Amino acid sequence: MAISINGRDVALPDDPRVSLADLLRDDLHLTGTKIGCNQGGCGACTVLLDGARVLSCLTLAVQAEGRRVTTIEGLAEADQLHPLQAAFIAQDGFQCGYCTPGQICAAEALLRELAEGLPSYVTADITAPAPLSAEEIRERMSGNLCRCGAHPGIVAAILQVAEERAA
Repeated sequence: MAISINGRDVALPDDPRVSLADLLRDDLHLTGTKIGCNQGGCGACTVLLDGARVLSCLTLAVQAEGRRVTTIEGLAEADQLHPLQAAFIAQDGFQCGYCTPGQICAAEALLRELAEGLPSYVTADITAPAPLSAEEIRERMSGNLCRCGAHPGIVAAILQVAEERAA
């Protein structure tokens, strides 16, 4: 069986101990996925697995067998930036850019969670759809660290795209 990575089927590595991050970066040369702490604490390696965010440094490639992986390289359509990529630029949602791919992948999953009405820790009423708020976004993005301090721009970018999708 294979893994679908950005719409392309890729064979599983021979070694079952290979992390998804290492497969992406070392074998497939998809270097948009960054390895920050390599312990699951920073979120720089976040990718989408069947639309849900995962830390690729803690996910074995074999765990993605038969599933769909989307990296930052797979979000854009041809020469068109993904709306989150454009919003991060417009809202100054990055400085050094190292964490940005993981931030954008996590933000895409966050928007899906909100659209599905999934609550977070700060959602006041878990029986109602989760509200679109800066507090809700900060809570949902808390696993993705930005050491440069671009969090206000990141929140603004996610709010922008959420509002555009709601319109």
